[in-house]
Amino acid sequence: MHSYSLIAPAKINLHLEIIGDRPDGFHELVMILQSIELADRIDIQANSTESISVHANHPQVPLDKTNLAYRAAKLMCEAFPDVYNNFGGVDIIIKKNIPVAAGLAGGSANAAAVLVGINMMWELGLTQPELQNLAARLGSDIPFCISGGTAIATGRGEKLDPIQDLTNLWVVLAKYSNLSVSTAWAYQTYRQQYGNTYVSDAEKIKSRTAKLHSSPLVSAIIHKQTKEIGKLLYNDLEKVVLPEYPQVAQLRSAFAETEILGTMMSGSGPTVFALCESEKQALISKQKVKEAINDPNLDFWVTKLSSGGIQVGSTCK
Repeated sequence: MHSYSLIAPAKINLHLEIIGDRPDGFHELVMILQSIELADRIDIQANSTESISVHANHPQVPLDKTNLAYRAAKLMCEAFPDVYNNFGGVDIIIKKNIPVAAGLAGGSANAAAVLVGINMMWELGLTQPELQNLAARLGSDIPFCISGGTAIATGRGEKLDPIQDLTNLWVVLAKYSNLSVSTAWAYQTYRQQYGNTYVSDAEKIKSRTAKLHSSPLVSAIIHKQTKEIGKLLYNDLEKVVLPEYPQVAQLRSAFAETEILGTMMSGSGPTVFALCESEKQALISKQKVKEAINDPNLDFWVTKLSSGGIQVGSTCK
């Protein structure tokens, strides 16, 4: 049987708007998601047992059943029991390059890679939409991580509508290694503070979703109007995270003082990114922020926007 090495890109949010509550307990969202070239590598191989094992090169990555990559493998075993009984368990080896607990969907990307890898290893022949339907059972970001590129995401984030890919821009990301923000806390706090603005009527939700499709940001993306894209970045969760975490607010302000297209917190944070027209601009921005804050716990990554999701790195027998 073949073993596979897969590339699992991170993602950033160019737009994150919270519309209201859903009957399933999640939030109704409208977002624009964007893949970036910063990526983990996932090696997956048969282990001639009935077990699933996870290995990682980062101490903060859980190696037990709470790991999304483990849960992805478990889902495939349960969804295709006859194939699992024939092929047996898998070893999953995660090489982390995406920072952990950073609002960049690193865990979701790992799970997406496992779904794609097992589909190929077991020769299931599942289509991308079929894989995305399975992925939606595990988490809201995982269907996007499979396909990647640039997409409007609605519902709880699992309903995707691809738009014109952005590939000509660079991004510099920064995160304090000693700081994390709970996604659950961020959404719960937003609900507590802004729940009075929530929309619950189905027609109003549909109208808000349609509004994003025809928004200036989507138009700017389609027409490659890079300066407009930078000006139109938006994230509702900044309203609760920035006041509570002054380091994140300071980091965002420091980026805003440099020559960039725009800056924003990604997802629920605490990663802040700056969108740039060139690698040179990204490197200059990184250096200026590094000098302005001068904190040994502040890590940086410079990368490009990407048009793809999970990619096969190599195949071995």
